Amino acid sequence: MKRILKSLYVQVLIAIFTGIVLGYFFPAFAVKLKPLGDAFIKLIKMMIAPVIFCTIVTGIAGMQDIKKVGRVGLKAILYFEVVSTLALIIGLITINLLHPGTGINANLATIDATQVQGYVASSHTGGVVSFLTHIIPENIVDALDKGELLQVLFFAVLFGFGLSKIGVKAQPILKGIQSLSEGLFAVIGIIMKVAPLGAFGAMAFTIGQYGVGTLASLAKLMGTFYLTCILFIFLVLGLIMRLYGYRIIRLLSLIKEELLVVLGTSSSEAGLPGLMRKLE
Repeated sequence: MKRILKSLYVQVLIAIFTGIVLGYFFPAFAVKLKPLGDAFIKLIKMMIAPVIFCTIVTGIAGMQDIKKVGRVGLKAILYFEVVSTLALIIGLITINLLHPGTGINANLATIDATQVQGYVASSHTGGVVSFLTHIIPENIVDALDKGELLQVLFFAVLFGFGLSKIGVKAQPILKGIQSLSEGLFAVIGIIMKVAPLGAFGAMAFTIGQYGVGTLASLAKLMGTFYLTCILFIFLVLGLIMRLYGYRIIRLLSLIKEELLVVLGTSSSEAGLPGLMRKLE
């Protein structure tokens, strides 16, 4: 029993359930627990950029063969485009069959427009050229500081190519980055020990702030969302994994802790470092 309770999976599950109960019976107190969820997400976000940098650099530099890197990159882009298109098709079919927004009848006049002004402004200044030039960082320290993942990824790819070009001379730096990567994942292991606390605070705040009744009115929308995800996971990813001799159920069993953390905190970023470690 003691060994079971030590499992992160069980701890997060208990934390989510406890957060729901607390938010329902003591909403005023539950709302004050929001900083717990926010702090956990910030801890995870703190690690994402350096983890991605180290992973990409060691991956590309370790291949040595530039042509092989190019082939892998081309396959990755092709895979991303094809699978993303399939995901869009499944989403369009599901939403047109179920119409999850029907009956909500939201009054647009009551919506606080200030909450979306940032998105509106960014859409006006967008464009392909602006997007491409933004990928190039002013400097890598600034990109890491601001958590600009595309900029970090761009520099990591270039740096990885550079290390692969100089061969043996790159080994001291490469070993240092590999050691740094191990240290970062060790820190993530420490942070994940407080994942139940973060999931508890986030779930308690959500139920306490919005109430079970308010969340229930969105049940059809969320049900449609999760149905779409399930269809994509089992039909698309499941088939792809099956073609390469893997089973989707085994993968989901392996990453169940990260899935629960994402569910409890409502942030996919919270599960990214752990997912990268386990998938590697």
